[in-house]
Amino acid sequence: MGSTDNKGLPQALILGAIHHSADVLDRLQQQYSVEVVTCGTRDEFIKNCASGRYNNVVAIGRSVDSIAYTGRFDADLVSQLPSSVKFISHNGAGYDQVDVAACLKRGIQVSNTPNVVNAATADTTLLLLLAALRRARIPQAAVLKGKWSQPGFSLPLGRDPAGLTLGIVGLGGIGAAVAKRAAAFDMRVQYHNRKPAEEELIKAAGTDVTYVPTLSELLTTSDVVSVHVPLSDATRHIIGAAEFAQMKPGVVFVNTARGPVVDEAALVDALESGQVWSAGLDVFENEPKVHPGLLKSEHTVMLPHIGTATKETRRSMEVLMLANVESGLAIGQLKTPVPECQ
Repeated sequence: MGSTDNKGLPQALILGAIHHSADVLDRLQQQYSVEVVTCGTRDEFIKNCASGRYNNVVAIGRSVDSIAYTGRFDADLVSQLPSSVKFISHNGAGYDQVDVAACLKRGIQVSNTPNVVNAATADTTLLLLLAALRRARIPQAAVLKGKWSQPGFSLPLGRDPAGLTLGIVGLGGIGAAVAKRAAAFDMRVQYHNRKPAEEELIKAAGTDVTYVPTLSELLTTSDVVSVHVPLSDATRHIIGAAEFAQMKPGVVFVNTARGPVVDEAALVDALESGQVWSAGLDVFENEPKVHPGLLKSEHTVMLPHIGTATKETRRSMEVLMLANVESGLAIGQLKTPVPECQ
């Protein structure tokens, strides 16, 4: 816990532990009254809000651990925050864990940590893409079970990425980083957004990327489909049974965005029918639960939502989250507000 002001109340709360940027937190605590809460429950947090303990808090920072403490900052939780709170600094590029509309109704601005997650998430996407092209789960299981050199084991032949068309659903910062990496494997890259991407993103892609005006056209012309849209009411189940049916037979499907943008039951059906040849997944519709059909299928490669899980990226995320907290306290505005707050 940092020092307190002359009223005995913190000016900022950091919910969840800071693992990789203690030096930045220490500097912040030397300048402001900052309380770090590393354990407790949602009910305890609400009681502390009601008791007046946080009546001087202006900014709240949420570390990657904070979900285990308070759960989602939904409308109910936001309604119980002290009136002093003006800023919520979320640690993550995706911010569906914060009800931004509820925050705005109370005059609370919200920030996230865009861009610093691009490289690590794009690396994870390519890891899954290449593994899915090789159906890596089958030979990996053979090695683990000691069966790969035994009679009867048939090595599945994969596919080369060179010459395949990668369709990116959502060319933002992460999508552009994926395009840049895919080009190194001689893949052709096309993308669909609601409108053509800004020139800055096209330059970040570092390769020729083709804009496809409709999602349907992208799906019918891509050999590999990779999803990179944020989760919202508009994107929930943006990929479902109808979309899988439009894809090329034998398509490879990758999702490192958010689980609920895909109808998992529809994906399982598409895998079982062979419409989807293989899938690489880092996110799931009902985390931490995974659809039994995905667990059973040999044609999936799955990771436990590790897209940003590198020491370097997690430090960069924490530093930016804390910088947003400091900016809110110092000048009354956020460094990286989410689009709804711009």
